[in-house]
Parts: sequence; C-alpha cells; structure tokens
Amino acid sequence: MRSIGETARDSGLSVSALRFYDRAGVLVPAWVDPVSGYRWYAPGQLDEARLLARLRRADMPLADIRLVLAGWTGADTDLVRQLLEAHLRRLERGLSDARGEFSTLRALLDDREKPMTQLRTAAARPALGSPELAAALDAVRFAAGTDPELPMLGGVLFDIEGDALRLVATDRYRLAVARVPVTGHGGPRVQVVVPLPLVDAMRALAGGPETVRLAVDGDRVTLETGGGRQVAGRSLDHDFPDYRRLVSLPAGRRTVVDVAAFRQAVQEGPVRTGEVREADGAVFDVSVLGTDADGTVRVCDDGTDADGDRVAVNRAFLLDALDAGARERLVLELGASTAPVAVRRPDDEDTFSLLMPVRLDG
Repeated sequence: MRSIGETARDSGLSVSALRFYDRAGVLVPAWVDPVSGYRWYAPGQLDEARLLARLRRADMPLADIRLVLAGWTGADTDLVRQLLEAHLRRLERGLSDARGEFSTLRALLDDREKPMTQLRTAAARPALGSPELAAALDAVRFAAGTDPELPMLGGVLFDIEGDALRLVATDRYRLAVARVPVTGHGGPRVQVVVPLPLVDAMRALAGGPETVRLAVDGDRVTLETGGGRQVAGRSLDHDFPDYRRLVSLPAGRRTVVDVAAFRQAVQEGPVRTGEVREADGAVFDVSVLGTDADGTVRVCDDGTDADGDRVAVNRAFLLDALDAGARERLVLELGASTAPVAVRRPDDEDTFSLLMPVRLDG
C-alpha cells in the first residue's frame, strides 16, 4: 500500500488533487483509515494516478476522464481511443480559433497609434528626498519581472506627474506601487522604464539625508546627489502596461496583521496543492488565506477552517510582500478567491503590493 504522499510524489498529482479526485469518485483510494481518515492506495493505482495526471495536464473534461479510467484496462479500447481523439480534435479546434483571434488582435495593434511613446520622449528634472526614494525602491524592486520574453517588465516604471513620482514593478504574478513626493516638475507627464541594473545602482546611491535630482531626457535617466555623485543609463525601449487599470479593484475585507506573527504563521502553516504547484516551469508552495467571522486572517488547512472566501497565493511571494511592506503592522485586503490579495501600509495608502491568486485544484 502507498500513502497519499507517496502516490502524489510518484504520480505527478498533488495531495490535494488526489483528495479532490477521491471526493469526485474518480480515483478512490483502496483503503481509508476510519480513525484518521488517511488515504492509502494499492500498488496498481499508481498507474491510474499517472494516467489521471496526464489527462489532467491535457485539460480533458472530468466526465471524459472518468470513462477513460473505467475503460483503460478493458479488452475493448475503442471507447478510450475515441474519447482521446475527440478531446484532441477539441484542442485543435480551440487552437485554430485562438490563432484566428490572435491574428486579428495583432492587426488591431498594428493599426493603433502609440500615445505612450510621447511619454517616453519628454524631459523632466524633479527633485526628491533620497531616503524616500530608497524606501520606494525597496517597496517595489521585489516584484520586477525577469522573463526574457517580456523585457518590458524587466525594470521599474518611473512615472512622473505633478508633484509625485510613482514607481511600479510587476512580473504578472505580483505588482508593487510606491509614491515619492517631488518638486520642480511643472511639465507634462513623463514615463520611463528603468532597467534593473540601473535601479539597483540608484538604490546604492540613494538613502542619505540629502535631496537628489532625477533627470530624464529622452531615453537617458540620471540620478544625481547634491555632492555630485551620479548614476546614469538608458531606459528600456518599451511601454509599460497601464498599471492604473491593474490596481482598480473592488474593495475587499481589510484586516490589520502583526507582521512577525503572521509571517511565522505563513512559514509554519499548511501548504495547499500537495506542497507544490507548477507554473512556467517553476515549483512553489501555495498558502490559502481566509477570514474568520471576526475579521481575523488565517492560513487555512485545506481551505476548510475559514468562514469567508478563501484565496490561494504563492507563499514566497506573500513573504516577499510582507518584507517589502517594511512595517510592524500591515493591512491585508482579501476579496473573492479570484481577486488579488493586497498588502498595504496602514500609514501610506500610496504604497502597496498585489498578489495574483492561484487556482486551486478542483
């Protein structure tokens, strides 16, 4: 007999997926301990679990998966073959439709004007506090992207408008925003995407008590201290997505948490989706957050011990966001299970991060 953990490890299914497929009657364990409820699987069920994992990765509907598993070991394989072929035809039709839609979208993009280009060709020379800039860079740097196929996310957006510089970074799965007051900018809005090496050089220069000046002239970006020290480089030749649309979310339930205690709860708390989850080739832990009736946020065990909505997030990303919040107490904002989790500072509404939710198995 194999434990549920061993079956998960050797099959490619997560523990929570095995629980889900047990409840759905798709892959029922050979024996369940009547006292502990722990599931045990017969040796022959490992092949079934591996088959189930392959079908799941191919996005086969659950109703068809049931029939494939039921007919897999039979002498007549016609039903199984027909189900596989039918699903493959569905995938091919879906891919063909998607290609057609994407072709239309590319044509629409080619025809569009690019007003953002004007924002990257303007000039600005605002002055700002060096400690404030350092703190803002620390608040957003963790969320910057590193995917070479998305170079426009491989930096930090510097958005200068009115009396504020907003710094924004995102890697698609998380987004961070910080605001720094500035003086001396009376011109139009200016945006540049500063590459991460230059961002890190700016952070090394910033942090002292003096005022610094940020100069943007076309694609050249310079940060200079009052003492004449400076770092400079070229901005990325890409437009950043409209982050204002990304942060316009329905209000969720806000709860103030003690960061040290909550961090410990996240680190030591249960992990959902069988301890790991795959996305873009990465493996990561997932924590499920929920709120009790009194508003307390807790790390849920299998998502069953919270009264309200639950939302799953990448555990490492959540810990990074808690660190970047740089406060002993932070505000967690939880909405629906499909909405991002917001991590906010109680004393600064303009500095926050968003964590995209992870879809739970089943």
